[in-house]
Amino acid sequence: MTIKSDKWIRKMAQENKMIEPFIDRNVGKGEAVSFGLSSYGYDLRVADEFKIFHNALNSVIDPKNISKDSFIDFKGDVCIIPPNSFALARSVEYFRIPENVLAVCVGKSTYARCGIITNVTPFEPGWEGYVTLEISNTTPLPAKIYANEGLCQVLFLESDEVCEVSYRDKQGKYQQQVGITLPQV
Repeated sequence: MTIKSDKWIRKMAQENKMIEPFIDRNVGKGEAVSFGLSSYGYDLRVADEFKIFHNALNSVIDPKNISKDSFIDFKGDVCIIPPNSFALARSVEYFRIPENVLAVCVGKSTYARCGIITNVTPFEPGWEGYVTLEISNTTPLPAKIYANEGLCQVLFLESDEVCEVSYRDKQGKYQQQVGITLPQV
């Protein structure tokens, strides 16, 4: 597997709509948490829609049966995540992953240095949709997340062969997701 460069990412975005909307350069230094194309990745933006976790109505989180009541829906330019809690969000960008590519997402240092951890599972070959983002505030203080700015970086790894069964082939449960998607079994 080889990590792909800015030239490859640009070509795939422009010719195959791998990333829409696509920002052809890295934007925001000094003004915003940076986003857009970087040397070996793409810094995706977090949209202005959030689901903020609260524990007022539940004593246990069950990934097989999570209640929508466990979250407060919020829309705005800045989301405040309570101390030692988390929120779900979605990417501004829609991704279409080629069948010989696996993409992984890592948090941006600006947030990580503030105790904010972003977790995203790999974008499997053949997957497409908006990315549901998991944002954890590991600090004892409320934390700000800025909508329409960079949250994490996507790295694209290309295999020398196409997998036998892609995410599209197995009709994965998160295929073509459009909003913030809660866990499904």
